[in-house]
Amino acid sequence: MTQTKICGLSTPETVRAALDGQAAYLGFMFFGPSKRNVALDLAGRLAEPARNRARIVAVTVDPDDALLDAIKAALAPDFIQLHGRETPERVEAVRRRTGAGVIKALSIAEARELDQIRPFEAVADHLMLDAKAPPGSATPGGTGAKFDWSLTAGRKFARPWLLAGGLDPWNVREAVQLSGAPIVDVSSGVERGPGLKDPSLISAFLDAVRRA
Repeated sequence: MTQTKICGLSTPETVRAALDGQAAYLGFMFFGPSKRNVALDLAGRLAEPARNRARIVAVTVDPDDALLDAIKAALAPDFIQLHGRETPERVEAVRRRTGAGVIKALSIAEARELDQIRPFEAVADHLMLDAKAPPGSATPGGTGAKFDWSLTAGRKFARPWLLAGGLDPWNVREAVQLSGAPIVDVSSGVERGPGLKDPSLISAFLDAVRRA
């Protein structure tokens, strides 16, 4: 069965919708330029109902050690998601420093870019294949951009992987069928406005994944 990560949560209502729909991963954003950025103390409170029900993910972009330490203290996440230009060496260092698993996000636009995954398979716990952000975007993900989902059809990776980029309740079934993704990630596709998650859209997305 395909698993789901709901990313960029910021309210109790949306956390509840994700948990009620049996999302496997809940993502909380710690990146100032993002409209989904949340304060550490708020994220800690929001994540409490998810403990032992879903895996808690701290989403970051090129975090420094001070931010990692603060996230560990406030949230104690199951995973740190690295969505910047982190090297394999940095991925390994983040895992050692935090004691959490690492999801490394990689931007994909064409087949040859899948080759960049290989160095991360030895150090990341999960991989995320996301569409490249449009030129001028303030954030590397959550933009609604898509890549050709068929690029991953039949591909095998050494780590569990997530498909991200432009997914919504109406296209996720096709995305799963074309890509073969074991896990899908959604952010903007369940929003009624920039950064504003909609509980009904979260429920619809999770229902669509179950039917995929």
